[in-house]
Amino acid sequence: MAAPDFWNHPERARHLTKQLGVLRGPLDDFSRIESAVGDWRELWALARSESEAGSEEALQKSLLEDGQSLLRDLRGLELTLILRGPYDGEDAILTLHAGAGGTEAQDWAEMLLRMYLRWAERKGFTTRILDQLPGEEAGLKSVSVEVQGTNAFGFLRAERGIHRLVRISPFDASGRRHTSFASAEVIPDLEMDDSIVIRPEDLRIDTFRASGAGGQHINKTDSAVRITHLPTGTVVTCQSERSQHANRETAMRLLRGKLAEIREREWEAKMAEVRGVQLDIGWGSQIRSYVFQPYTSVRDHRTRYQVSNVTAVMDGELDGFIEAFLQAEARGTLSFETEER
Repeated sequence: MAAPDFWNHPERARHLTKQLGVLRGPLDDFSRIESAVGDWRELWALARSESEAGSEEALQKSLLEDGQSLLRDLRGLELTLILRGPYDGEDAILTLHAGAGGTEAQDWAEMLLRMYLRWAERKGFTTRILDQLPGEEAGLKSVSVEVQGTNAFGFLRAERGIHRLVRISPFDASGRRHTSFASAEVIPDLEMDDSIVIRPEDLRIDTFRASGAGGQHINKTDSAVRITHLPTGTVVTCQSERSQHANRETAMRLLRGKLAEIREREWEAKMAEVRGVQLDIGWGSQIRSYVFQPYTSVRDHRTRYQVSNVTAVMDGELDGFIEAFLQAEARGTLSFETEER
């Protein structure tokens, strides 16, 4: 960064500056927590001596609360240190797809979208809808969301897989209980990655007219872009921007992320084969069940982490599930339940 020509290439400079922040962040956090713990110990010793002298114990009570806050900071630092994958520090692109089941499944996909938007808001992340396909009556057939924030991909990759809903359907006049499925796909949002080589001749680029609300020109010009990567058959689309050029740039970022994920999964499969363990944590696996009736429960089938407050989870309280996944992944104890409990 001290090189005189560092800012001659703005995109590369921004990327490296972001990498520096990811690397330096845990060190800065450790120094801050270490200093705070030292101060806390001194104050705690003072509070105990005052208590023994018969002084007011309000300081002790306050310090106990501060101690709990420090413990939460330490847990957050521990998670940050776990997130050392090649793309964990990057922004993320989350794509939700409704499963079979028509309106019920499409409504479930929209409920999951709200859940993740609320989670991102709680984390202080910024979000932007890149592409969405509405359902015929309600909900969404699919939607892609850009999530920007430190370690966004590292956290959200814990959500990849099939999400199952059990509830009494509001779309069933008979009031019967329904089971619906939706899938979550998470890829890193890579503005640039020299290791991902995309040759122009390997691409087929189609333009089409965007659909949905978005301004007076959105339905009048072929601004939406679909890019097909011919060697892998990977397809990405974007119609969130008003110009074709902007949609093409965003679609290329989507494509780089998907190709990076394909490469990462191929490597994981090779390592699993070498270890003699086949751990399927990808598509087609039910990672979590959300039960609204006859009881309330959200259970992760990889970590056994479970809570009964469904409302809180649907309002974005996902950190417990994400933390349990990352801890289990670090310990190598991820495994799927063979049957529902």
